[in-house]
Amino acid sequence: MDRTAHTILLKRLKLVADVDADDEAALLKLPVTVREIDAGIDIVSEGQYVTNCCVLIDGFTYRYRHTLDGKRQIIAFHVSGDIPDLHSLHMNYMDHSFAATTQSRIGFVPHEAVWELCKSRPRVAAALWRETLIDGAIFREWIVGLGRLSGHSRTAHLLCELAMRMRAVGLAPDYVYRLPLTQHELADALGLTVVTVNRVLRDMRLKGLVDRERSRMKIRDWSGLAKLGEFDPRYLHLRSPIAMTQAPVHEKA
Repeated sequence: MDRTAHTILLKRLKLVADVDADDEAALLKLPVTVREIDAGIDIVSEGQYVTNCCVLIDGFTYRYRHTLDGKRQIIAFHVSGDIPDLHSLHMNYMDHSFAATTQSRIGFVPHEAVWELCKSRPRVAAALWRETLIDGAIFREWIVGLGRLSGHSRTAHLLCELAMRMRAVGLAPDYVYRLPLTQHELADALGLTVVTVNRVLRDMRLKGLVDRERSRMKIRDWSGLAKLGEFDPRYLHLRSPIAMTQAPVHEKA
């Protein structure tokens, strides 16, 4: 049996909580159905009744809502190891949609199995609860950024956040990571126009803060980008020393 989903889920939970050997053994028994999801496809849609939680094994996904006139607001991005719809365990009807921005592999775990695991393994239940609380902390940080930061600052903050989250799971060595987002998707997450996003990314490149080549993002000046974005990683509540290590200051061209 392919244990990739179990391994990734366990790695994520260990970043935020304590689990022992018995907890690990119980997690490995979770029934998981793995599916490949194409880019642009909804994994779960708003209003849908759901009976599974999703574990993102590989790829990049986002949560979003549409206004009545069809404007999209992206409300979260998710990377490998995340459980984007863990809240569905308690709220069966989705009040937003969840989609893949690039081809992704998703593990589906029945709610019933997660409930049984939580009842038998309190530490796992606590870890999943903590994961949900961290998701809320990230959401609050986004709200502050959308309401109070400039376009340059909120863009810098998002790039720092994604770098830190990916670094925690080994996907951003040397602060270089895959960012498979179009400027339209970045604009819909940041509350900016596509023209503004294009200008902001160009300004950051000219200032030596970042380099972006297609879906490859490289942070060249971590301290400068973090200062611009008012980024403080404590809201991510990560316990990984690798993730929290600061990148070298400005890298000369």
